[in-house]
Amino acid sequence: EPVRCVIIPISCFVFNSKGYPTLRRGHQDFLSRLFCLGVQVVIREDSLDHELGADAVRTAQDPKGNPLRNYYEYISYLFRRMPALTENEEAELEYRDYLQSPLQPLQDHLESATYEVFERDATKYTTYEEAVFRCLQDRCEGGLIDGRKPVLMVVGAGRGPLVLASLRAAKRAQVELRVFAVEKNPNAYVTLLHLHRRENWGDGVTIVHRDMRSWDTRERADIMVSELLGSFGDNELSPECLDGAQRFLAPNGTSIPQSYTSYLAPVSTSKLHEEIRNLKDPKLQEMPYVVKLHAHCLLAPNREVFSFEHPNPADQIDNERYRSLSFRRFGGGRRPGVLHGFAGYFESVLYGDVTLSIRPETHTESMFSWFPIYFPLARPVYLRPGDEEIAVHFWRRSARHKVWYEYALASPEMGPLVNADGASYAAEL
Repeated sequence: EPVRCVIIPISCFVFNSKGYPTLRRGHQDFLSRLFCLGVQVVIREDSLDHELGADAVRTAQDPKGNPLRNYYEYISYLFRRMPALTENEEAELEYRDYLQSPLQPLQDHLESATYEVFERDATKYTTYEEAVFRCLQDRCEGGLIDGRKPVLMVVGAGRGPLVLASLRAAKRAQVELRVFAVEKNPNAYVTLLHLHRRENWGDGVTIVHRDMRSWDTRERADIMVSELLGSFGDNELSPECLDGAQRFLAPNGTSIPQSYTSYLAPVSTSKLHEEIRNLKDPKLQEMPYVVKLHAHCLLAPNREVFSFEHPNPADQIDNERYRSLSFRRFGGGRRPGVLHGFAGYFESVLYGDVTLSIRPETHTESMFSWFPIYFPLARPVYLRPGDEEIAVHFWRRSARHKVWYEYALASPEMGPLVNADGASYAAEL
């Protein structure tokens, strides 16, 4: 619910042994959840004919006091004992429930500010480092693969954090790598050249200013590393990019990541619905948004949607997908609710048991590079008591120059096809 204010009549309070007002545990927990949402608290005087203790009476009778002072101080105490925000939570404050268009890294060159945000996520790159380290341990004998120095390619190298992580992993594994860093963004390429000189990489690292889909080389990679994942796993066209780049892999080459899976959950979020409804262009009501979900309520456990693995073993590669998903509401649907759309997440296997995830149950601790994705419904759906199931049809579709999602609600009522033919939003190839 879009709660902005909660009114607490003083009749809700009980009194401790000294006669000071307190709230029962259930009320305390409820207020704690509201504090997290920035809800205002109003204390209402319905009657002050309570039998206050002696200490409380003296406080209330203080000429500088107020009859509700004890109640106010107790609510303030509950607020002060809330756990402090973590460093990541403080950094995310300005993004809470703030709608952002998904990145289009193939169509657009990312700005330096975007790279800087990604590069501050130390957890992500230490996890990549661990994945490369374990892969080198598994594949190298005496520091070599098939009797030669291993070749590692970073496709979509950005400003170099994956190159640095890979070289740290090689140092830990006591392996000397030949590294190729492939990047199409001219600004990031200049930064890579500066990094090359600063780190004195010499012939060990080759910087390539090309699109991975059009670059050609006789070199073959034993390990290919990329960070092309979006909030829904494949929404920034990682499958299309890596399928095109896997021609660089040696026959027994390894891709990092090895696979990724998207997840979807029905969500109630009045705040985001109002934000999108106020956007006058109807197309903006049918496109997905990257958003740090805050004032929201998940209505059912998330379900697996699409999975991709690399290298892709298929002879004829087809990255179109379809899933029919059925969600069982929390609590068996005994209570009413409102469905505003669907929240999307991903899990990725980098190598072996080294994973990255923004799925709530398995979220990688301290990682903040990705927020969930939100697929809205233009018209909210009222869920009545007894509506146990929410069902949706979900497609990943593609054409020559674009990829897009379509979806249609199937239960508790039939809904229109959202974003048909990518008319409202598509990721450009």
